[in-house]
Amino acid sequence: MEVGLKRIIDQVSREKGLEREVLIQALEEAIESAVKKRFGPKMDVEVRYDDVTGQLEVFQFRNVVEEVKDPQTEISLEEARKLDPESQLGDSIGTKMDMETLGRIAAQSARQVIIQKMKTAERDVIYDEFKDREGEIVNGIVQRFERGNVIVNLGRTEAILPSSEQIPTESYRRGDRIRAMIIEVRKTQRDTQIILSRTHPDFLIKLFEIEVPEIAEGIVQIMGVAREPGSRSKIAVSSSDIDVDPVGACVGMRGSRVQAIVQELRGEKIDIVPWSPDPAKYVYNALSPAECTQVTVDEANEALEVIVPDDQLSLAIGRQGQNVRLAAKLMGWKIDVKSETRHRNSQDPNYQAMLKYLEMSENIADHLFKKGIRTIGQLAEADPEELRKDAIPFIEAAKELLAEHPELASLSEEEGEEGSDLEELGEAVPEADESSEEPLAEAAVEDEGEEAASEASSEQGLQEEGLEAESDTSGGDEGPEGEGEALPAQEPEKEPVSS
Repeated sequence: MEVGLKRIIDQVSREKGLEREVLIQALEEAIESAVKKRFGPKMDVEVRYDDVTGQLEVFQFRNVVEEVKDPQTEISLEEARKLDPESQLGDSIGTKMDMETLGRIAAQSARQVIIQKMKTAERDVIYDEFKDREGEIVNGIVQRFERGNVIVNLGRTEAILPSSEQIPTESYRRGDRIRAMIIEVRKTQRDTQIILSRTHPDFLIKLFEIEVPEIAEGIVQIMGVAREPGSRSKIAVSSSDIDVDPVGACVGMRGSRVQAIVQELRGEKIDIVPWSPDPAKYVYNALSPAECTQVTVDEANEALEVIVPDDQLSLAIGRQGQNVRLAAKLMGWKIDVKSETRHRNSQDPNYQAMLKYLEMSENIADHLFKKGIRTIGQLAEADPEELRKDAIPFIEAAKELLAEHPELASLSEEEGEEGSDLEELGEAVPEADESSEEPLAEAAVEDEGEEAASEASSEQGLQEEGLEAESDTSGGDEGPEGEGEALPAQEPEKEPVSS
């Protein structure tokens, strides 16, 4: 029996990865709890395990008294001297108990205590093993699914891949091998929870560290990452060695390195761009493959106004604003992308007057200028049939405005400066149709109408940007007012690479 107990302790220690001392302590506490449950909590007992012989012994301690009132805690002097002839009053005498007297119920209680102690010890061991591994990539096997979460078997324990941390375009089956990053280790009363993620930006960084030795060695640094998991990512890199091309190092020979990461992310496209401390050059690289003609930097507000050719507008904005949105996330700046036509229109005082006094959007103002209506006076006399639906209400608004302020019918540059001192006019001004604008998150972009898409022809090398859909993408009208210095766009040091 004793040999069997010792063998069981050794076996459990190996399988669960627990120290033998932890198991022995749990066993002793379980037996002590069972004895007190069987004979009462007042009983003073001590459980000892001999690791050499594998014997488990239980001793009951009682105080030596002249008159016994509680047999569980006291023993007479006469009985004590039978056990130890040198016993004296006040001594504590220990006697060995028969384990068979515990009974079946006490044995079941001891079993439950042992199981609970083992679970607690195993939870602590797992927590100590993984608590310092946050940010590390682990491999596992899909075990099961619980309410949209994926339970991943990591070997000794299980981890959770929440639905919020799963790439939307991915699907998993039981038995699939999966790679993810540990983002959190929680210690609860029941167990240790290990939370995984495949959508975290650091997951992309860790994959590059694995695939690119120059990054692991610190020669190439990742300066920024912007992800839309499952769709597209941008990553900015720089090199501390002038002889090492950071973009080329990440791409690898014939794209082998970046393609391995793309396959791991199951087709997520990755743009690798060179980082620059100059915001103008950095945004030029970040918006690639679109070309910029002018960049205005507002460092105080961390805002950039980027002017692009009309036929490059849809390319700069990207599908549903994705390209400029990722560039804004990558830099951490607000980016306002405008076409050359809109930028030229915005210099006209009559254009600004329409925006200010009629409270129309830039999209509608661009539409009017395209139709040859370049002043408020011309708008008041315009034929409604020649305008699109959301521009028609401004005809009446222009008439009412000119009735009170006829000097706004047509403004020169000097008059535009004087007119800027007029108070805001809010009477009889219809609100612009909100449906004509769709603000883009993280970046302000604008729309040049349907011809912007048609002019962005196949010579731009667009394979999937969906320009005909993008030409109607409108953006925020609250871009920077050109407070900073206007800088011409600069050629990037290295051409960004899109995998």
